[in-house]
Amino acid sequence: MRIGIIINSSWNIYNFRWGLIEAFIKDGHQVVAIAPDDGFVEELKAKGCEFYEVNMERKGVNPLKDLGLVWELYQTYKKANIQIALHFTIKPNIYGTLAARMLNIPSINNVTGLGTVFIRNNLTSKIAQVLYRFAFQFPKKVFFQNQDDLALFLQKKLISKKITDLLPGSGIDIEKFKPTLPNGRNATFTFLLIARLLYDKGIVEYIEAIKILKKQNLPLHFQLLGKIETDKGLGITQEQLSQWTEQGIVTYLGTANDVRSFIQNADCVVLPSYREGTPRTLLEAASMGKPLIATDVAGCRETIVEGVNGFLCKVKNAMDLAEKMKKMSLMSEPELEKMSKQSRKLAVEKFDQAIVIQKYREAIRRTN
Repeated sequence: MRIGIIINSSWNIYNFRWGLIEAFIKDGHQVVAIAPDDGFVEELKAKGCEFYEVNMERKGVNPLKDLGLVWELYQTYKKANIQIALHFTIKPNIYGTLAARMLNIPSINNVTGLGTVFIRNNLTSKIAQVLYRFAFQFPKKVFFQNQDDLALFLQKKLISKKITDLLPGSGIDIEKFKPTLPNGRNATFTFLLIARLLYDKGIVEYIEAIKILKKQNLPLHFQLLGKIETDKGLGITQEQLSQWTEQGIVTYLGTANDVRSFIQNADCVVLPSYREGTPRTLLEAASMGKPLIATDVAGCRETIVEGVNGFLCKVKNAMDLAEKMKKMSLMSEPELEKMSKQSRKLAVEKFDQAIVIQKYREAIRRTN
């Protein structure tokens, strides 16, 4: 079978869906990656994927552009001769589903998170909900990554319950992301936040929490790893980031295709996001045996058992985040080691990508 995987970024396909693609190829399927070219086309081809480029903006709602995207996806699906379409992220989920419907190609969709569309109750949010309600009449299956997102779609009558199912996020390769030899806590306890530098990831709250902790003269180190976003009004500017680093508030680590060494060198991974699907960075950190701190919101709370492998903090509350970070930094070596083991245990039992792969295999089998 020719399986199309459609996402708003070739980087996303390569970094987050490779375990799924590898399983499909081993099963004898041909995999067609359909996405904008943002630098990972050759890597995908080298792994055995065909690649078709499409123009797709990640953000924004422009009716004329979006109608054009439906047509472009329609032509691409037809040219690529895909037999089933696996959609991820909002625009493929909506417009890709419509294009597939026009060609009578079955769709399996994955709501990887609701993002700013549902965090901000504005006109864009209302339009998105109308579009979801219309497009989600057609998929054979729609996977959600947490119970909160699924419940919200059902409550707003955006989808029929009979076509829904839950996944443990995108799954994690527990052999690739695993603890290395224990090296104990750093001489200076180190926190790491990995995320695109968007306001909705809680970047400002992280900085404000750091300022609170620095006033207490605690021996702590704070790191930030992630891409600077250029979307107007949504991301931290280069000027603001430079100001924070020059003031010695946070160490900016840039971006990385492989985050394992950064996670391994941290004592605790933090994500004060406003809402997630199931955050990949927390899954990677848990699988590598790191204690976690995250907001008590949809998606994040799935990765933490309070007091067992980490702490949950209040959303948009820098003071509470600072308190949880201080509490983590003051834990003893045995307490941290126990949390580390519990994070790894949770990742292995709940978030292994093998669970995701099996769910997709079953969904594809049912479309035949």
